Amino acid sequence: MKAAVGDRLVVHGYKTGDGDRGGEIIEVHGPDGDPPYLVRWSDGRQSTFFPSSDAIVEHRPARPSS
Repeated sequence: MKAAVGDRLVVHGYKTGDGDRGGEIIEVHGPDGDPPYLVRWSDGRQSTFFPSSDAIVEHRPARPSS
């Protein structure tokens, strides 16, 4: 899994009925975009996170160059 600052991390619910959890990656601590990531979750809390198979990264769209 590779990510960059500003990407969105989504963790899918573990059990039926559990909602997804999402947040913004605010720091990347691994080399070349690897985990762990510092994530600011949608509820405002922050934590260092090591994603597993239930997580996906939604990459921030690239800005067009001027």
